Amino acid sequence: MARLIDLTRMIEYDMPVFEQRIRPMLIPWSRLDLHGYELELMFMSTHTGTHMDAPSHFSRGMSIDEIPLDVLVSHAVLVEARKGEKGYIYKDDLRELDGYDLEGRSVIISTGWEDRWGSPNYLSSNPGLSRESAEYLLGRGVILVGIDTANIDHPEDRDFTVHRVLLPNGIPIVENLCNLRAVGRREFRLIASPLKIRGSTGSPIRALAMID
Repeated sequence: MARLIDLTRMIEYDMPVFEQRIRPMLIPWSRLDLHGYELELMFMSTHTGTHMDAPSHFSRGMSIDEIPLDVLVSHAVLVEARKGEKGYIYKDDLRELDGYDLEGRSVIISTGWEDRWGSPNYLSSNPGLSRESAEYLLGRGVILVGIDTANIDHPEDRDFTVHRVLLPNGIPIVENLCNLRAVGRREFRLIASPLKIRGSTGSPIRALAMID
């Protein structure tokens, strides 16, 4: 029987978000004692928590509802690239991937930064990929790249270079993954399921690792 591991952050008001004025909120709308049922409205950025960036986030590419199902459910390879504050992840840091056929697969990068969740510098001092790393992954034929930081780019890269390498080439990005150590192996099945929102540049996802 397959084992499932949740790689998803809880969405809640006090979670780290870049858009400080757009904190996720559930707004009560209907009450069981008054209306016979409970219902709430949801207010948040489409790039909240563990989320997927669609190609349309930085290009004229696919919106979140247009991403193929075989990208949302894929064979994935996990690579460890342990870096400290504001460390760059270079191609050489991904050398564990050299022995894998990455064509048509997802790559998930564990930097260890997930342990800093909730710290004051979680959003501002994360490690990030270099252009060289992004172009390496592009050249290897990957279909999705995920990472355990809030931003796949280095925090001092104001041009969002990695986003601009991957997204216009049709490669979605998943950010704010967690529990990657629990995967315990290099290869697994990744389920990364966004909401099917017409025309959206992104969506929170439920990310799961399926271990056979």
